[in-house]
Amino acid sequence: MKIYLYLICLIIVLPIVSCKEKAGQKKTETTEIAEPIEKWTPIFNGKDLNDWIVKIKGHPAGTNFKNTFIAQDGCIKVNYDQYNDTFNATFGHIYYKEPFSSYRLRLQYRFTGKQLGDGPSWATANSGVMIHCEDPKNIGLDQNFPVSIEVQLLGGLGTGERPTANLCTPGTHVVLDSKIATDHCFESSSKTYHGDQWVKLEIEVRQDSIIKHFINDNLVFSYTKPQIGGEVDYNETYWKNKQGDPLKAGYISLQSESHPVAFKNIEILEL
Repeated sequence: MKIYLYLICLIIVLPIVSCKEKAGQKKTETTEIAEPIEKWTPIFNGKDLNDWIVKIKGHPAGTNFKNTFIAQDGCIKVNYDQYNDTFNATFGHIYYKEPFSSYRLRLQYRFTGKQLGDGPSWATANSGVMIHCEDPKNIGLDQNFPVSIEVQLLGGLGTGERPTANLCTPGTHVVLDSKIATDHCFESSSKTYHGDQWVKLEIEVRQDSIIKHFINDNLVFSYTKPQIGGEVDYNETYWKNKQGDPLKAGYISLQSESHPVAFKNIEILEL
């Protein structure tokens, strides 16, 4: 009788123990699954411009004419304190020291102060982040803009609509709605940001396949197949022979177009 009772107890207990073990195993498996950690890397140290190359129209690469670009207050600032209110079409760019191909770039920017007196009207509260840029060392002395894809940044003018994170294409074309887009600039769907508020920009670049623009975490523009095309203001024969070549990689630069602007928290995540 005792043996019979023991067997009955054993039959009842074993499934319970077995289920507990399986439940424990399932719990363990669940806790082991974790989201991959995104390894964002700062490309501006907040202190100096040692990792960056300045190229300003009329001056050789590496010459920071009139301290146009400065590191101050944890920002890269486009600074015109030494210009005496005269821009004289000295368009400038500051390039990170190495190229990238597939990545996400994020930063914050804001427009400050007043535009220089002789700056072009279209350049009021206007700057940009240039991606897939040509090598700054190869840019002509009097070249206005690098062959690149420009994520155009615009500030509001106090009234009216003025979207930001637009697309401009100096020496390039892209595909929009399954067609080669040959206009120079295209508006995004972003809101307008007036005044000197900080705005968050993120750009996702997948070589020559797709590029996306985000403002304050909202997708505002996307396009595909960036490639060489359109007018250039330097070395025309060279670029004409490369028409249609896909843009798979290039340098990243920040723009100086006659209105003070600041950039901070510049980070990249390679994909």
